[in-house]
Amino acid sequence: MKLLEGKVALITGGARGIGKALALRFAAEGASVAFSDLRYDEHMEATEKEIQTLGVKAKGYASNAGSLQESEKLAEDVLADFGRIDVLINNAGITRDNLLLRMTEQDWDLVMAVNLKSVFNLTKAVQRSMIKQKGGSIINMSSVVGVNGNAGQSNYSASKAGMIGFTKSIAQELGSRNIRCNAIAPGFIETEMTHKLPEDVRAKWIGDIPLRRSGKPDDVADVAVFLASELSAYVTGQVISVCGGMSM
Repeated sequence: MKLLEGKVALITGGARGIGKALALRFAAEGASVAFSDLRYDEHMEATEKEIQTLGVKAKGYASNAGSLQESEKLAEDVLADFGRIDVLINNAGITRDNLLLRMTEQDWDLVMAVNLKSVFNLTKAVQRSMIKQKGGSIINMSSVVGVNGNAGQSNYSASKAGMIGFTKSIAQELGSRNIRCNAIAPGFIETEMTHKLPEDVRAKWIGDIPLRRSGKPDDVADVAVFLASELSAYVTGQVISVCGGMSM
């Protein structure tokens, strides 16, 4: 039997990058996959079809995770289409990097809304259904930057650190209902975003990693499968770094 057979997963920011890797890995382990992104475009349509080729039910939804109203509507739609939500992965995120001296209030607020408020929105939206079914796993995609900080990323770092505090609090609130909440803190992972970095910047990042290589989206997806499955039935309130040793 596959590790996630019979489970329904909702993944935000699932049309590309780490989110897409999560969706495909979950589908390969037998989960039905609902995923969202800001708009339904060719990327979402292609991801939806790719997941479906793995023999599971899959559907993409256009939804702004930074809006509580849209998040509640998303949860309602997924419950109507799939019948239940066993796993929520709060993966939606953006960067607006700059030194604090030059950072605008708009860039601070936008990163907080997409990265941190979205976690509040979606967790609040799905918790009632998880309580009713007496179980669930919530996985929040933080970052090694949320653990260590990083110059030029005070907004991103603060949002990801806030996610860790939220994770630990929700684990305590919902643990008695058999609902687990954990966070993953990825390090330097190869995505479209990191590919755009100058080669010298990429080389410096990799040189600072004890394993001397960047991570792959599947490295993160493997840990997410563990946290979503019964293999981690006694794991909650934890932050697992997937960073090649960047954070020790």
